[in-house]
Amino acid sequence: MTSSEINYRLRGHIAAFVNWLTVEKGYSPHTVSNYQRDLEQCFLFLGEIKDVGDLDQQTLRSYVYYLNRRNKSSSVARKLSAIRSFFRFLVREEVISRDPSAGILMPKKGKYIPVFLTVDEVFILLDEPGGDDTFALRDKAMMELLYSTGMRVAELVALDLVHLDPGRMMIRVLGKGGKERVVPMGDPARQGLEDYMPQRLKLIAARAGRGHQPEKKALFLNNRGSRLTTRSVERLVSFYALRAGITARVTPHALRHSFATHLLEMGADLRSVQDLLGHASLSTTQRYTHVNVDRLMAVYDKAHPLARRGSGHDGDDDER
Repeated sequence: MTSSEINYRLRGHIAAFVNWLTVEKGYSPHTVSNYQRDLEQCFLFLGEIKDVGDLDQQTLRSYVYYLNRRNKSSSVARKLSAIRSFFRFLVREEVISRDPSAGILMPKKGKYIPVFLTVDEVFILLDEPGGDDTFALRDKAMMELLYSTGMRVAELVALDLVHLDPGRMMIRVLGKGGKERVVPMGDPARQGLEDYMPQRLKLIAARAGRGHQPEKKALFLNNRGSRLTTRSVERLVSFYALRAGITARVTPHALRHSFATHLLEMGADLRSVQDLLGHASLSTTQRYTHVNVDRLMAVYDKAHPLARRGSGHDGDDDER
């Protein structure tokens, strides 16, 4: 089944919603595509619904029941989020007078602990793209920047040259919802970019030599001289992790998690990490407070006046 099998009125409503997500909300193409696909799957399942006004809560519950039997709770939550956003949009636009998704509860999510690397594992990974060929230097700069700034992979591939301020060692990042933030980068990331820049010019020249329009804005380029994709970055990070002998499944997001975890372990405050990551809510950043238990106990033992259990008492204690 394809979206063409959905009647034209429903397709029109979905198209209006997709346009609103893109233009008004500033959602990424990836997120918009997921929302559109989730809605199309919903209406294909419901089949005979001619228009959104015909949909009642009981019918929608049957679809959620179907999802719960076949998907993880996180997947169901995402699909239901798309559906609820769609109907709230239609109510706001006065296309429908009631929201059939109101009252349908989101599934409970399991406690999510982000996958992160140890500091030693990060260093091993970042050293893996050895050599001075074009793509080794690009990949080194790319991974150094991911760990140095904690940016999302979509934010990384969207970087243009104009977003860099190497003199101040800062980068302007365009995050979710079109929100912009400025983040610092470390010296290894700056050095990695400096080593990569001549190779970038070679990729641009090679593309022009093949008769194609050169990509002059994008920071990270692929072997065709066009902007690198998120999928390519994911494959590259995974490849280097395997080559480095790291057994955990390593993604660009694992480097973001590692960035946040290591900052908090070194004493950074939660609000600062929130700003660096570009999180809208502090509760999202609080996922990273899974710091080492030994460190927490060491801080407790050092700071709390009654924490030194089993260490004996001073002479004055017996008179209390």
